[in-house]
Amino acid sequence: MKALDNIISIYFYLSPVIDVAILTFLLYQIYTLIVKTNSIQLVKAFVIVGVFYALAFLLHLDTITWVFNKIAPVFIVAFAIVFQPEMRKIFLKLGQSQWFAFGKRSKHTYVDSVLIAAEMLSQQKRGMLAVFVRHTKLEDFIKTGTKLNADLSSSLLVTIFGKDTPLHDGACFIQGGKLIAAGCFLPLSEQYDIKKTFGTRHRAALGLSEISDCVVLVVSEETGALSLAYDSKLHYDLKIAELTRILENLLEITPDSYEVEDTIDEHKGSL
Repeated sequence: MKALDNIISIYFYLSPVIDVAILTFLLYQIYTLIVKTNSIQLVKAFVIVGVFYALAFLLHLDTITWVFNKIAPVFIVAFAIVFQPEMRKIFLKLGQSQWFAFGKRSKHTYVDSVLIAAEMLSQQKRGMLAVFVRHTKLEDFIKTGTKLNADLSSSLLVTIFGKDTPLHDGACFIQGGKLIAAGCFLPLSEQYDIKKTFGTRHRAALGLSEISDCVVLVVSEETGALSLAYDSKLHYDLKIAELTRILENLLEITPDSYEVEDTIDEHKGSL
């Protein structure tokens, strides 16, 4: 009992600190939520109404206070209707917040966007050549294609490597979640022991990996097999789980760099 009394006394001693810490955390999260959803107008409206009501109450303006009290329910409904878009954004963001999430949420990186596109193209027997830039500068090869500097997405990659598109036959360059360029030409490997069944894409992927530290993802147009070329070696017909593990390791993607993306699964349902 003495130990329990000690714990209770410690709790009562620390409770003000815990109280302030929780309140600070909640206020910070509310502030972040408002900033991210651009709901400043909603806050301004709350503040204006609150200031008017406080002044009426403090100055004993009974008529105004009475009116406020009577129209409060109607005002709340009208407020919700007028600011419905802002409130919708807040609740949507609130539902996506990790600190309100129970259980495990799926998290993704730009690697997943590339692999989703690669898997789709594999099923359609469409070729793909994607270069993940690491430390070696590859400007000379990037210049051979069309510079894009676009946000990376599976939809964009599927469009680029679709049938009869202008950039279909070249390679795309990816760095830090950005699609730097597409339709680029790569040097072919000079190795003599490459399987004769490997086409130009595999030879090009291997060729670039021989002169740089990049990682090149290849989707075979003939078989649909997914392969990786790095460190002057070609690793043929890999599964998605293995591709993810290797790419995240080579590209030094840590759990801190994972992001919750609500549009990442836009094509997964069709796979």
